[in-house]
Amino acid sequence: MEKLSISIILGTAREGRDSEKVAQFVLQEVKKRSEIEPVFVDIKDYISGKTSRLSDEQSEKNKKWHDIAEKADGFLFVIPEYNHSFPGEFKMFIDTLFKEYAKKPAAICGVSNGAFGGTRMIDAVRPVLSYLGMIPVSPTVQFMKVNELFDTKGAILDEAYGKKVSAMLDELIWYTKAMKEARKTIKK
Repeated sequence: MEKLSISIILGTAREGRDSEKVAQFVLQEVKKRSEIEPVFVDIKDYISGKTSRLSDEQSEKNKKWHDIAEKADGFLFVIPEYNHSFPGEFKMFIDTLFKEYAKKPAAICGVSNGAFGGTRMIDAVRPVLSYLGMIPVSPTVQFMKVNELFDTKGAILDEAYGKKVSAMLDELIWYTKAMKEARKTIKK
């Protein structure tokens, strides 16, 4: 059976980001699924300089992201909530492509130090992903009070998140398989 290529995108480049712990946890949960070939993408590797701006000199990095996104069957975003929305560097990063996202499912994990786990960010990012041609799936997973959610070694303290991520992955896999099959018939 051909594996599904799922790109897991860590959506912030900020120093000291707790989102990285969440992204690593999610990546480990994805690796438990034999039908998925995960590709981890940290936007910090694609953003240059202290200004967090995409640089024209980064054509090689942009090409790498293009190739990853084009080959992806689906996406899984781990994005923190900043000021009731998503990070600016995430928007700059995601806007570097368009057609590569078409008809591909996208799961979303929100991250917040607050009690809502990035719910407002999820509400803000869903229409952006839809406009770019992706299909946001439900359920989403909200990682709340993230500064208390992991131990000093980065291990998650609340085992319920494994079940939440698993339910999200079930939907992402279902939609990814369906859309991958549909894209094959469209290309013929």
